[in-house]
Amino acid sequence: MNSRPEFGKVVVFGVGLIGGSFALGLKAAAQVGEVVGFGRSLVTLTEALHLGIIDRVGANPGQEVVDADLVLIATPVGQMPEIMSRIAPYLGPQTVVTDGGSTKADVVAAAREHFGAKVGQFVPAHPIAGAENSGAAAARADLYRDKKVVLTPVSENSAHNVARVRRAWELCGAQVHELSSSEHDRVFAAVSHLPHLLSFALVHDLAVRENSELFFSFAASGFRDFTRIAASHPEMWRDICLANRVALVEELDRYRAQLDELRDALQKDDGAALEKTFDVARTARRAWAEGKAK
Repeated sequence: MNSRPEFGKVVVFGVGLIGGSFALGLKAAAQVGEVVGFGRSLVTLTEALHLGIIDRVGANPGQEVVDADLVLIATPVGQMPEIMSRIAPYLGPQTVVTDGGSTKADVVAAAREHFGAKVGQFVPAHPIAGAENSGAAAARADLYRDKKVVLTPVSENSAHNVARVRRAWELCGAQVHELSSSEHDRVFAAVSHLPHLLSFALVHDLAVRENSELFFSFAASGFRDFTRIAASHPEMWRDICLANRVALVEELDRYRAQLDELRDALQKDDGAALEKTFDVARTARRAWAEGKAK
C-alpha cells in the first residue's frame, strides 16, 4: 500500500521555471497529492496542466489556500505583495507559505505588512537554480537537484514551519542553507544581481549601436559565456534590481572603482598592474570552480 505523501495539497502562484520545477520535483519524489496552479496567463496555466506540472488550474485563491499544506509564491518579486494581500485572510492554521524570490528584505517587509499576525506561517526562500529560459516549458523535475536553496527565516517562524519548508526543498533535491535576509541581499547583490546587470549592460550597449550586426557576427564563446544571463526574463530582473537597489548600488560602485583601476593601468601602460589583477582573479576563479566540481 502506498504511503501518504508528505504534502497533500500544494498551491503554486507562478507555474514557470521556478514554480513549475518545484511542483515537478515534489511529484518526482511522490510526495505531493495535488498541485493547484495560479498565474496571470491562462495560456501558461493550460500549458502547465498539459505538461503535468499542475493537476488543476485554480479559480479562487482564498478557497484553495485555506486547506493547502504548502503555498509557493514563485512570481517576480514585484507581484508578491498583491498575492500576499489576497491570500492572507484565508490561510488555514496548518498552511505554510514560502517564496522563490531572489531578494529577501523586501519580501519579508511585504510579508509582515500583509500577513500581519500570520507572518510566522511565511518562511522566505531563494532557490539558487535559475536559467535563462522561462515559462512552464522550461520547468524540469531535476532543476534543484544538488543546488543551493537559502532560507531566511523570520523571528516569528516556528521550528516546525521552517522544517516543513526545508523538507519540501530537500525533496526536490536541494541543499538547504540559512542566512539572515540582510546578509542574503548583500551576498547576492555581489554574486548574482551585479553580474546580471553587467551582462544586460554589455549586450544593450552593442545592440543599440548602428553597426551592431558587425559586432554580433564576430562574437564567440567568451561573449556567449559572459552574456548568457542577458537572455533572462527582463521583468523579473527589473524587479530584482529595484528591490535590492541599495546593496546593488554599493556593489556597482565597487565594480566601477575596479574598472577605474584597470583603466588607469591601461592608460599608464602598466602591464604589471594588469597581470596582478588578472592573476588574483584567475586564482580565485579556479579555486571556486574546483570547489564546485567536488
